[in-house]
Amino acid sequence: MINQTSLKSVYLLLALLSATFFGHAQECTLDIGGKNYNTIIDIFQMNAEQQATLEKVRTELQVSQETIEAEIQKLFSSHPQSTQQELATLSDKYRVLKDKMVDSAWESDKKVLATFNPKQYERYLTLCSEALRNPIEIIPVSYKDSLTPE
Repeated sequence: MINQTSLKSVYLLLALLSATFFGHAQECTLDIGGKNYNTIIDIFQMNAEQQATLEKVRTELQVSQETIEAEIQKLFSSHPQSTQQELATLSDKYRVLKDKMVDSAWESDKKVLATFNPKQYERYLTLCSEALRNPIEIIPVSYKDSLTPE
């Protein structure tokens, strides 16, 4: 039987290994699911429609992440961990779930970015460049100014 210290070491190793293999690890993310998501509203001066989309996408992401986290907990509590082969299998299954979590966050970011106008997207590109991250590519939306006469 594996003791608690060894088990924690395995979890840490799995986390580090999975971080190495993330496909979107160098991409420029908004961190919609983070604690400071209101900063996104301020930095990009989002309008009411964009804020509503952000809230909706954020809620969907939270549900998705909680579901995946529950799957991870179930995996760790029920998967055999006595042999190297069992640990390797556990690592593979864990990596799939973590990739699913990263993909979900990436898709959420893309949904919010798709509401950006050209100036907001340019600001995003600038921030990504400064952070040496690859931006998520979208086509900015051109909003019709409600004050412009027709």
